[in-house]
Amino acid sequence: MFTEKANKIFQEAIDTYHIKDDVYQPFENKYDKNEDLLAHLLYRKCWIDTVQWHYEDIIRDPNIDPVAALDLKRKIDASNQDRTDMVEYVDSYFLDQYKDVKTKEGATINTESPAWGVDRLSILALKVYHMHEEANRSDASEEHKAACQKKLDVLLEQRVDLSTAIDTLLSDIEKGDKYMKVYKQMKMYNDDELNPVLRSQK
Repeated sequence: MFTEKANKIFQEAIDTYHIKDDVYQPFENKYDKNEDLLAHLLYRKCWIDTVQWHYEDIIRDPNIDPVAALDLKRKIDASNQDRTDMVEYVDSYFLDQYKDVKTKEGATINTESPAWGVDRLSILALKVYHMHEEANRSDASEEHKAACQKKLDVLLEQRVDLSTAIDTLLSDIEKGDKYMKVYKQMKMYNDDELNPVLRSQK
């Protein structure tokens, strides 16, 4: 199943990041894109999500220096764009994978493309990792750990459900029961011509 592979790669990316646990550490992809393009894309996708997760923690420090906060906000904006780009790369992979499938009459489109489901699965892997940390924190109260364990149980169930839904969608596309139609995100706030603030600076 696709999601079995994806979840394994996500865990690898998260575990590797947390060896140094530093948002400024250099990135090195464990997977060669020429040998396994999908694994290469999935690992990069989850690494971006993992770094951004920690950006979001840092920027919520009430004592953060305003200049540092602005710099971090710029990094979060860039990370969001990278995240969107990676989703589109993964969808391009799937489009190519299923380009020769003959769509059946009456085939339907899904509410989201496969890669946006993968996006949620990657972020869910981070939620599981960090909730597991909280449920086992040695300096936390028993009440805190019990509450976090309950949340972790829900997240684990959610991962099973989401994984099943993604695998089912890919199977339906492969059989021609569903078809893919991908729309570029066309975000306006990063575009010099579409964002009126940026346009006025030209």
